[in-house]
Amino acid sequence: RAQKDGALLALADALVAASPEILAGNALDLERGRASGMSAGLLDRLALDDARIRAIADSLREVAALPDPVGAVVRGSTLANGLRLRQLRVPMGVIGVIYEARPNVTVDVAGLALKSGNAVMLRGGSAAESSNEAIIGTMRAALEAYGLPADLVQSIDEYGRAGARALMRARGHVDLVV
Repeated sequence: RAQKDGALLALADALVAASPEILAGNALDLERGRASGMSAGLLDRLALDDARIRAIADSLREVAALPDPVGAVVRGSTLANGLRLRQLRVPMGVIGVIYEARPNVTVDVAGLALKSGNAVMLRGGSAAESSNEAIIGTMRAALEAYGLPADLVQSIDEYGRAGARALMRARGHVDLVV
């Protein structure tokens, strides 16, 4: 637990420190969104500023403060012969997540995956491509600096829709796709 929570706190700090790079990527996404006629509501969901980045980092700190779900007993009983049965929460493995135009979701999903002991493959959509590239690059560098594999958080954004299709067909490699 200490390693996972420490990594989440390191990610939060790294995101705040990388705000200029993340905001630069976000500005590119917003420019492309305006040029393509994206609605005001979608532009608002896509937009980041220093306050939103701090809020995203704070959400990672909140996840770090949660109890560790791994190993928690969901239910259990003891049979008449003394045999104890327990259902425990365990990591799933590799989780693939497909979502659109919400750079905060990139961080939320990665944080929850790490807290629950899973690796994550992200497909965030083209509207937030530059924001997600900066965010994921920051998280991967922070994981590595903390002594964990950067590949715990990966993006398949560069592969577009073909990457999303491949993710959904990756039976035996990806344990869950949301």
